[in-house]
Amino acid sequence: MSKPVIGFIGLGLMGGNMVENLQNRGFTVNVMDLNKDAVAACVARGATAANSAKELAQNSDIVMLCLTTSAIVEKVVYGDEGILAGIKEGSVLIDFGTSIPTSTQKIGADLAAKGVGMIDAPLGRTPAHAKDGLLNIMAAGDIDTFNKVKPVLDEQGENVFHLGALGAGHTTKLINNFMGMTTVCAMSQAFAVADLAGVDRQQLFDIMSTGPSNSPFMQFCKNYAVDNNSDLGFSIANANKDLGYFLKMVEDLGTVSKIAEGSSSNLQAAFDAGMGNGNVPEIFDYFRELKK
Repeated sequence: MSKPVIGFIGLGLMGGNMVENLQNRGFTVNVMDLNKDAVAACVARGATAANSAKELAQNSDIVMLCLTTSAIVEKVVYGDEGILAGIKEGSVLIDFGTSIPTSTQKIGADLAAKGVGMIDAPLGRTPAHAKDGLLNIMAAGDIDTFNKVKPVLDEQGENVFHLGALGAGHTTKLINNFMGMTTVCAMSQAFAVADLAGVDRQQLFDIMSTGPSNSPFMQFCKNYAVDNNSDLGFSIANANKDLGYFLKMVEDLGTVSKIAEGSSSNLQAAFDAGMGNGNVPEIFDYFRELKK
């Protein structure tokens, strides 16, 4: 059987490497991004550049998004020259970004009215894994739609999970990021308080890492707070966005999360202090300078 034609919008570090992987595996790809250099790199490998999301959708069997916010996803879907205006019956839209579940479900319902399927499939691991087709993919949506696109997802991910109804992927990713980013905030402040109290940060790590607090996240925080190496490739700006999305999801569920509110407040403050481009463990610097 011939491979489906892929339309891919969003050629950042992750998306660009995902497209390169698909091209290396023999897929025909239509691409679109505001970054002309990123588009040109894909075109040089044989991709076709689309002038609009509508045009891309018209010429693709599976449309993939790797965008930064729910607002951008909705703009790309619903704009006058958007995906919804051009996508063909029987096609599938896959959102690889991290979006608000209620937004995903709304888009899915509007696509279904046109006979189009949708999968939300947020990602784990790094751009390097994307280039090699070794991502973790948290997919959700109608099981028949999932099975239809799973052969392509298997070319992109080493571990492909089906988590249930549409929106479950984004829900799981937001819960995962809430847990991870809250852990980083707590551990980074632990190192900062130790510093302010005159306790050696290396000794604190040596003690804490012998107990149940030990984790890869503790190691990431130690690498920055003690060794001045920033190797958790996730920015404060992205963490701040995801905690905001988690709080919106919690609100939509009719409950509250005071823990997430605290993490979000700290991330927002660090972002407002101009630290948004730094990796999350660098929030240690914010905590060390924080005054009452």
